[in-house]
Amino acid sequence: MEIKKQYEVNPFTLAVLSEEFNGKYLSRIMEDDEVIFVEQPPSKVIDLACKYFGSSLRGRQDGTKDIFKVTHKAPISIDPSSGMYFFPTTSPNNPQCNWIAHSHIDQVVKAPNQSSQIIFTNGKSVTLDVSYGSLLNQVQRTAQFRYLLDHRIKYVGKNNHAEIVAEPFA
Repeated sequence: MEIKKQYEVNPFTLAVLSEEFNGKYLSRIMEDDEVIFVEQPPSKVIDLACKYFGSSLRGRQDGTKDIFKVTHKAPISIDPSSGMYFFPTTSPNNPQCNWIAHSHIDQVVKAPNQSSQIIFTNGKSVTLDVSYGSLLNQVQRTAQFRYLLDHRIKYVGKNNHAEIVAEPFA
């Protein structure tokens, strides 16, 4: 198994999953057409993706809190212009936290032993040790946050008619 040092989250990323390997947590990245292993835990991969787009995981979480008033397991927008909205399955401080791309989810299905299966729009799936109710709640919260942020971005875009007025020098 090849393990990469870094990975750039992109619009084809379905999920960033926690995988324990030799006593360390690393990421198993599900993309449309491949699986990639990265030596960093999922929340670090997500943090680096946020930094690529000019913020950080903490900054995106703070933004979610300001817009949506959610503080625990907050969904984030890595890049709203390309539709990259992700949500964590547990606390992002937990090394077993998985991050799921909201736009690629087709269905969430109950699975045995209080786990759930996510079926993605391309037919791939993953089963996680997360209750069906908790996962559905995360999907719905992400949809609501996505709506609020998209609405805010569109409002600013439509109403940005301010003219720059230069103050005369004294």
